[in-house]
Amino acid sequence: MRTAEELMERKEAHKKRSCECPYRVCICGGTSCTSQNSRDVREAFREELRLVGMEDQVEIVTTGCHGLCAKGPVMTVYPEGVTYANLLPENLEELVEEHFVNKRVIPKFLYTNVEPAPGRPNFVPLRQSKFVICQTPVVFERCGKIDPENIEDFIEMDGYQGLAKALTQMTPEDVAEAVTESGLRGRGGGAYLTGVKWQIAAAQESDEKYVICNADEGDLGAYMDRSVIEADPHTVIEGLTIAAYAVGASQGYVYIRPEYTTAVKNLTTAISQARENGLLGDDILSSGFSFDMEIRFAAGAYVCGEETAMISSFEWNRGEPRLKPAYPVEKGLYEKPTVINNVETLATVAAIIRNGSGWFAQKGNETACGTKIFALGGDLNNTGLVEVPLGTSLRTIVEEIGGGMVPGKALKAIQTGGASGGYIPASDLDVPLDYDVLAERGTLLGAGGLMALGDDICIIEHVKQQVEFSMKESCGKCTACRIGTQKMYDLLDKITEGKADMEELVKLEELAEYVRTSAYCGLGKAAPNPVLSSLRYFREDYVAHIQDRKCSAKVCKPLITYEVNQKRCEGCGVCAASCPAKCISEREDETKVIDMERCLACDTCYQYCPVKAISKE
Repeated sequence: MRTAEELMERKEAHKKRSCECPYRVCICGGTSCTSQNSRDVREAFREELRLVGMEDQVEIVTTGCHGLCAKGPVMTVYPEGVTYANLLPENLEELVEEHFVNKRVIPKFLYTNVEPAPGRPNFVPLRQSKFVICQTPVVFERCGKIDPENIEDFIEMDGYQGLAKALTQMTPEDVAEAVTESGLRGRGGGAYLTGVKWQIAAAQESDEKYVICNADEGDLGAYMDRSVIEADPHTVIEGLTIAAYAVGASQGYVYIRPEYTTAVKNLTTAISQARENGLLGDDILSSGFSFDMEIRFAAGAYVCGEETAMISSFEWNRGEPRLKPAYPVEKGLYEKPTVINNVETLATVAAIIRNGSGWFAQKGNETACGTKIFALGGDLNNTGLVEVPLGTSLRTIVEEIGGGMVPGKALKAIQTGGASGGYIPASDLDVPLDYDVLAERGTLLGAGGLMALGDDICIIEHVKQQVEFSMKESCGKCTACRIGTQKMYDLLDKITEGKADMEELVKLEELAEYVRTSAYCGLGKAAPNPVLSSLRYFREDYVAHIQDRKCSAKVCKPLITYEVNQKRCEGCGVCAASCPAKCISEREDETKVIDMERCLACDTCYQYCPVKAISKE
């Protein structure tokens, strides 16, 4: 493929071939669905089609993530656009017979079922659900619809059209200016204006420049970048190539964790296909621009997601950050100007070039343009990957897209930004997902982790888990992070053990503030965010743990007490027989009593008592 015209011809030719098969069935092959046996579902589907003689009428496509990670395995049937979820291999005989032979949709296998009502069907197709309607796919435009290992699928859906426009109709300066005008900010957590970063790098005088895609996604609860590469690897290649053109680089790298096996496999295939089709290498699309890229495996440390630590590990040194300035765009990899953008940022670039900066800027709001992918987790009915315009309220995320809390649980808080982020209380759900607004509330957007915490979660125990992660992932270079995170963890542990006093709560807050202002790099500075934001909104929980020795969520075992209601107890002995600590004894009247000195707070007696005679406080 030597010219932009030939690229367009390939697009139209593949689109024509795609219309020849009556059905196109997209089965998720992303990590989440694969772990739920989507391969077995696919093979069972293939076999059932063979048995009814329809194997030539159905094109089976193994795609990347559809977004419905908790509902897998997921299958979408086109042209109807019907999505079936939670499939098992044994479901495929009925599904093939009904949907493909008898031409009837099967409501019980659909993503969403609703109670029948007069004039209303007893199912809601996924495309008509709030999970989809409230989203605005830009990066996810092709995810779940194409075969990530087939470059023709990518080209059919406008793949490499952004690159062709950049190379044949725009100067490097035009490209950088368009990205700047779009308002695109780094989606990896730093939130720096992408186009400005490119312009600074382009202005540097150097015989060599580099561009790097940061796919070292190690934040708690975040898996957006991995899923994008699994589902649409060519969009990352296209974005990185456009970035290289804008800054004047001839070599690029994707820095990715080797344990992301599906992403690495699909990306490796995509790079080979791009080279074979003249989209990487010398004189791309006869433009005179030459660029190539390769995969580099990450060191496996959370801190290597920080730009300068990444460069250090690239150069076979210990992954530790260094002081800035000089910034990587001035002096980066091998002392040369280097642009580093994360996966989601680069996956957005081609759409901006293709559709114009104004098209992207009008999504979101004035201070946060465009869309953002979130890994939605916690106690919601719908969890998975969602893409919404920045500025969307947390209420829309939780109640509309997330489908509300699971039965029996009430929302206590939303955690944003993973271990480096903080908490928003349930009373503040109308807060928009905006960089500046969240910063005012003591948290951050970060890479895009978003966790809904129910009222059965102890905030302090949850904070302790986040601080433990930062403590273990600290590179150890600076005292503030190396020692500070350890001391924060120790104080939190004392609080959850019921052994702290109010003076130690003051120490915790002072220490968190010290680490925030004194740590060497951005990751260290963000490590206290969970502590500071939880103290801001849930201080009463800390006070209850310290002064009352009570955990309202009944999570912290040392603060839990069990007591037998003697009037209700029937003396059956089930609790004593099931107790692993043998701390339940019998009184003269055959009722039971619990020795709390020996109790493990394992909850066994509370769960097993047939007459609910045991209370838990």
